[in-house]
This record gives sequence, C-alpha cells and structure tokens, in this order.
Amino acid sequence: MALLVGVLTLVVLVLASSSPAIALSSNYYEKTCPDVESIVAKAVQSATMKDKTVPAALLRMHFHDCFIRGCDASVLLYSKGNNKAEKDGPANLSLHGFYVIENAKKEVEAQCPGVVSCADILAFAARDAVVLSGGPTWDVPKGRKDGRTSKASETIQLPAPTFDISQLQQSFSQRGLSMDDLVALSGGHTIGFSHCSSFQNRIRNFNATHDIDPTMHPSFAASLRSVCSIKNKAKNAGATMDPSSTTFDNTYFKLILQGRTLFSSDQALLTNPKTKGLVYKFASSKQSFENAFVNSMIKMSSLNGGQEIRKDCRVVN
Repeated sequence: MALLVGVLTLVVLVLASSSPAIALSSNYYEKTCPDVESIVAKAVQSATMKDKTVPAALLRMHFHDCFIRGCDASVLLYSKGNNKAEKDGPANLSLHGFYVIENAKKEVEAQCPGVVSCADILAFAARDAVVLSGGPTWDVPKGRKDGRTSKASETIQLPAPTFDISQLQQSFSQRGLSMDDLVALSGGHTIGFSHCSSFQNRIRNFNATHDIDPTMHPSFAASLRSVCSIKNKAKNAGATMDPSSTTFDNTYFKLILQGRTLFSSDQALLTNPKTKGLVYKFASSKQSFENAFVNSMIKMSSLNGGQEIRKDCRVVN
C-alpha cells in the first residue's frame, strides 16, 4: 500500500509541477547531433550583434516557457483557429526574439532533421544569452520533448511583477522550486527592460496612504514617474531593469537594497528573512549569485512535459 501511495504521489507531483518526467542527460545529442550547441550559439550571437536586447528576451522566453507546462516550447506555438496560444496571453505580448529560435531550429534541422526539440534549443539559447551578457556558462541537460498544447489562458499562472513574497513562494513551490531558486532566478532581472505597466502600481496611487511605494527611493520614483508620465502614451515607454541592463552581474541585488528596482516582486525579496539574507549574500558576492543562478537554471530547465520533436517550432507536427 505504501508503495502504491508513493507511486500515486509521484504521479500527482509530475502532473502538478511538470517535474522531470523525462530523464535528461548531458550527452543526449553526442551521436545524433554533436554540433547542435555551437549552431544555436552562433544564431544567438549573430542576432545579439544586430540587437542587444536579444539575450534578455531569450532568457525571459525560456522562463515563461518553463513556468507553463514545463520547458516544452509551448510558448513558441502560434495561435491557430480558435485556439489562442500562450504567446498571445497578456503576460507574453511583450516577449520578442522568437525569430532567433526559429532560425536556429532551421539550421539544426538542416544538419540533424527531426532530432533536436525546440524546447532544448530554447534552453541552449537562454544559457547562451547569459554567457553573451558576461554571465556564467553551464552544461544544459538535454532531451526535452516539445508540447502539443498551448493556451493563452494558462499564462495567468506566470508570477506577476506585483506579487508579494507569499504569492512568489507559492508560484515557485508549485513547480518544485525553493526560496533559494526564487531569489537566484529573480537575478535574471539584471538584464532587460520593462514597460511602465509592470511597475505603474508603485509610482501612482500605491495605496490609501501613499501615492508612491514608500520602499522605493524617492529620486528613483521621480525619474520613473517622468518616463511613465500620464501624458506619455508611447507603448514602448519604460525603463531598463538596472543601469547595466545588457550586462549579467549582481547589480540587481545591490539595487534592491537601495530601493531602486522596478517591481514590487523585486522589493518583496526583502520582506522574508530567508530571501532577505540571500539578497545580501548575492549583493556582496557575484560568485555566490552566479553559482546559485546556474543551479537554479538547471533545476528550472529540467521541468519537462512534452511529447514530440517538432519539425517547425511554430506548429505541432
């Protein structure tokens, strides 16, 4: 009976958190497509040379993929007929750089047709994005399969920039990720850009008592209010995640301690003793942050739930 309960619990866990249902390995393509990682790295590098926002876009895309149904490239599928896909869900409308993965897939297919999943290509590209931004490298576990389901309605499961610490903890733990993973992966906010809508809640009508979030540095809040003025209707209005927005470093954690990060969810990391301790640790040691980030990326990118190797990342076979 105990064994049966154990098996049932495992099944429930796999279904609930897209836990590693498929065993991944580091040498998965050794014989079938040995050059896959260098092909993907070249595609990411050439796109980045033309557009320096590509690395942050790819890292975010991988994260948004893994948090819905595991890392199964469901985020890459296009809407079809009356099925609205993840990429058209509200939280994903600002994702970009899909062409980088599509181009890499074409190159890979030319060399090794029907062998490498789009999910693996996106996982490689996210790692390459970090490396190209001056961050650490790591060996990406391989062998993910691509999913056949993609629903815009499921993107509501993505952690929101307005989340408090208990909402963040719940979102991560549902995917088998710890508080350590939460803080380390939040460090991905060291690169990239945010539209005003993601932090508007902190700079106007914050609550009944304060117009501006009191945990935000006043001069920082003032600069954001001018960029995101009520008159400024430009759809691209926003701010870089940190001043060194194309460099992968630990500046993000230093900024949290100064009240100079954009999201409520960033500042929320100081409201729990465990996460606060990690913010201080990573702010004082880039090496500690990088080590933790690598571990958490491997853990997150091993959530998998796909079924096939897509021929074209945009459509199921």
